[in-house]
Amino acid sequence: MSSSSRTTTLRVLAGVAGAGAFAAAVAAIRRRSSTRGLTLVADVEPNALLKTPTFKADISELTTEDGAIINIRAYGPVDGDPIVLSHGWTCSTEFWYPQVNALAGEYRVITYDQRGHGRSTVGTLPLGPDVLADDLSAVLGATVREDKKAVIVGHSMGGMSIIAWAGKHPGDVKKYASAVMLASTASDRLIAETTVIPLPERFPRVPVPVGRAILSSPVPFVSSGAMTKAIQYVSMSPNATKAEVQFCENIVRECKPRIRGGWGAALSTLDIHEGLDNLEVPTTVLVGSLDRLTPPVHARKLAQVLDEAGNLERLIVIPGVGHMSSIESIDEFDREIVRLRNL
Repeated sequence: MSSSSRTTTLRVLAGVAGAGAFAAAVAAIRRRSSTRGLTLVADVEPNALLKTPTFKADISELTTEDGAIINIRAYGPVDGDPIVLSHGWTCSTEFWYPQVNALAGEYRVITYDQRGHGRSTVGTLPLGPDVLADDLSAVLGATVREDKKAVIVGHSMGGMSIIAWAGKHPGDVKKYASAVMLASTASDRLIAETTVIPLPERFPRVPVPVGRAILSSPVPFVSSGAMTKAIQYVSMSPNATKAEVQFCENIVRECKPRIRGGWGAALSTLDIHEGLDNLEVPTTVLVGSLDRLTPPVHARKLAQVLDEAGNLERLIVIPGVGHMSSIESIDEFDREIVRLRNL
């Protein structure tokens, strides 16, 4: 090979190497930007994100018109971009510890106890979608500025709270929300579509009276091996770790039986699908493929309605994950929150 040929070859190889290095650098920047301000599971000790946050909680309360006291806990920098988290049936603000631990280093992470749950009282109004909507509206009014809108995330009944809120308070949506994530949730037909109760082929649907009786049962949850297995079967996947199952069981067992039964009865006949029409901000729908309580059929229906209105951001089905998607798949759940925050 001549000297000039060798020189040309070396220049080409250098160019290829440079292009490869540039591409790798761009990919690394993209990875960093997609997780900026986010602590991943691999960044900390095993199960550290499930522990009580070391971030100081700013605690406040608001009193509703019917006398319910709603407990609010906010973490992270006061001037940080807000992320509002609304938990599900039988849970509490503690449910969001993995997200607080992962996000509150940079973002203002705002959590609240649904009425009757955690440290919030139940008030006097009948339990149902209207109070879910009004309570979320009150929390947003107390914690989010119109010039610094929030990503609003709801899991299970928390997602239903967001849909009900959009239906009852449509003017609030663009006022307070920059984006929304509906996780492991539904807008109607909760009993009809559940796969919690295995049925023979000749009975394709759970009879509504049976489902309602199960959801509204105020039977106490007594700690036992059988109860642990039942909670995992209903709300998590076989892939959930022992620590993840224990984390969820501890929270669910703290819910008062009367509250669990009252909200279960209210959810058994829920139909808030019209609220989806008012979610006029980018909205991601997320679900675990093994979710029994709100199986993927619900997520696909939500996504279809949002897509037809031009408001669907993404539909995410996480393989091998059950109903407690924010616990079983912390990183993927949180990455989507950050991505929505960065839109």
